[in-house]
Amino acid sequence: MSGLKSNLQESDSEDEPEFLQYKLVILGDGTVGKTSLCVRLCESEFQMKYKQTIGLDFFVKRLELPNNTHVALQIWDIGGQSIGSKMLSTYIYGADAVLLVYDITNYQSFVNLEEWYQVVKDTFKSSTLPYIALMGNKTDLFHMQAVKMEKHNAMADQNSLYSYLVSAKTGDQVFNTFFRISADLSGVVLTTEQVEASQPILRPEVVNYSNTSSHETPQASSASNIPTTQPQPRAEKPQSAVPVSKPPPPPAPAKKKKCLIF
Repeated sequence: MSGLKSNLQESDSEDEPEFLQYKLVILGDGTVGKTSLCVRLCESEFQMKYKQTIGLDFFVKRLELPNNTHVALQIWDIGGQSIGSKMLSTYIYGADAVLLVYDITNYQSFVNLEEWYQVVKDTFKSSTLPYIALMGNKTDLFHMQAVKMEKHNAMADQNSLYSYLVSAKTGDQVFNTFFRISADLSGVVLTTEQVEASQPILRPEVVNYSNTSSHETPQASSASNIPTTQPQPRAEKPQSAVPVSKPPPPPAPAKKKKCLIF
């Protein structure tokens, strides 16, 4: 009977959900899209106007993994100007994961990651390095790509970093990237189907340029708002009449005189 009771207790403990919490720090230069990544992940939005992060900001994202595992990510969004701050090591200390983010259209932001990465190594020089990933943002601008994939892969391989490419603007690969990071930290093995299923459906935006001038930002609109009628041809303005002098009438022909012969 005692054996049956112990088996029931073990089965009940396996069914109980597991709640985990991790500290994730995002580093990189300003304007690479660190805050946009956080807003896209936590609020499913993208802010068109740039707002600089002063110091740091905090976000929380809760995810449910397979095997009834619940993860709460405490995301520390570090401002790009904090690279020279004495508080930077304090912000990084105790992190379970660090994301080194750069803009794929800005080569200098990629080069500067060496300095950010050095700060991480100095912070954990007396302990084991946390989970560190190299993340290229703004893949929606691949036609303006300044950092070749060979450079990205070389840095990831040389430093044993995890590698990700995302777009905060479109949301491509954002959610399932953090889903995979949470699973790696939790020790949960994901299948390819589970990773693909974690990515929410992306809704494309149609940009209407018809009513915007060269100095205005185009506004996104749904496809149903686009006019379907063909534009009507513009009526030409009548040209103003120019007075033209009329030539004088030709002289009347002279009448022939009749002669009478007697």
